[in-house]
Amino acid sequence: MERRKLDAAEVTLALKDLPGWSLAGGKLHKQFTFPDFPRAFGFMAAVALIAQAMDHHPDWSNVYNRVVVDLVTHDLGGISTYDVELAMRIEALPG
Repeated sequence: MERRKLDAAEVTLALKDLPGWSLAGGKLHKQFTFPDFPRAFGFMAAVALIAQAMDHHPDWSNVYNRVVVDLVTHDLGGISTYDVELAMRIEALPG
């Protein structure tokens, strides 16, 4: 996959295919809520494996059953094709 920064129109279009994701602070953003901490942590472990394979790592945080994910490509100075790809792979994880 070509890694390139997306323009505003491309980001808007990508968000149509990413339910629950939004643009916040120049990043793709989503909060996930789980029944408990072990499930939230398991989700983070699954995302970590995907992110490591892509060599593209999220900005994220976890408090108890909530995981907040923000995606941006720092070295390109904005949202890139990699951010959209990672968000799509996160969405494809079993629920």
